Amino acid sequence: MYNFHSHTNFCDGSSDPETYIEEAIRQGFKIYGFSSHAPIPVPNDFALTEKSFPLYKQEIERLRAKYKEQLTILLGVEADYITEISAPFDYFRKQFELDYVIGSVHMVKCRDNEVWFIDGPFRESYDAGLSSFFDNNARSAATAYYRQINEMIERENFEVVGHLDKITMHNQNRFFTTDENWYRNAILETIDLLKEKEIVVEVNTRGLYKNRSEDFFPEQKYLKYILEKKISIIINSDAHAPKDISLLRDATVKTLRQLGFKEQAIITSDGVELIEL
Repeated sequence: MYNFHSHTNFCDGSSDPETYIEEAIRQGFKIYGFSSHAPIPVPNDFALTEKSFPLYKQEIERLRAKYKEQLTILLGVEADYITEISAPFDYFRKQFELDYVIGSVHMVKCRDNEVWFIDGPFRESYDAGLSSFFDNNARSAATAYYRQINEMIERENFEVVGHLDKITMHNQNRFFTTDENWYRNAILETIDLLKEKEIVVEVNTRGLYKNRSEDFFPEQKYLKYILEKKISIIINSDAHAPKDISLLRDATVKTLRQLGFKEQAIITSDGVELIEL
């Protein structure tokens, strides 16, 4: 078993990294990857800081040595891309000798370098940003989100794109639907770009087990297109607590097989590999 998207108390997770590893060993994991939120120069309460990043690396390296006979432990980050604001992903990769990077967008750059936070537990903040930054024009807002993801794909070096359609989480079909032509065109353009750059697409289960979504990120109808394009997928729980590390994995594997997927990507010390689903 594997999980490569995991947040501990070094960022916005609940527990120390060793507690995650103890649970991973109990469940029979072969590889476990940590992906704390990389520092971003925007006020927030969820990411590493430049000061805490070395401590995070030091702790993961300690655990890697301590548990090397029981499982492989990888050091990664989930790096936020914000146009003209976030640091280059390679800055973190080289400075901290990372095994991998998950590239994600949680904040959409708006006017005067202000950002719209599309994630988090509160739908009200999503709605407030949609109103104040985009005058409730959902098409303009979602288009800005995918434009920023496309910039990230074009400009940054990373292995996995995180929760591709996270823009839908707080929308919940209130302002737009994912069947509208403009939305379909936007996400398909992004998927085509992911194919061109050979970036792995994360199948993220967190929205489902937290009851914030009715489908995976990305949702199944677009996973079908990802399959058609022969883009590799990786299954991640986006764990914020040790109990989350394998939630819905078996059901996800079953669904992906029904969709026609036969392989999944994993990350090893030597890079991305494909194994049987």
